[in-house]
Amino acid sequence: MKKYLGMAIIASLTLGLAPFFPHPHIWKQLKNLWYGRPMPALDWFDLFLHGAPWIFLIYVLVQIARGK
Repeated sequence: MKKYLGMAIIASLTLGLAPFFPHPHIWKQLKNLWYGRPMPALDWFDLFLHGAPWIFLIYVLVQIARGK
């Protein structure tokens, strides 16, 4: 799994945080979830696309920690 670590970090920092200005888009989506704001289907899809690299990074880190 260590061979995927670099790819997971790069994907999380680029695709996961895009666009960078004025703040990462995933941050806006997570705040919407936290405050219980209604989100249309497109925002849910957008949350999935921006969150997928972070989920992959967490998966890789867990697998490395488990020794696989």
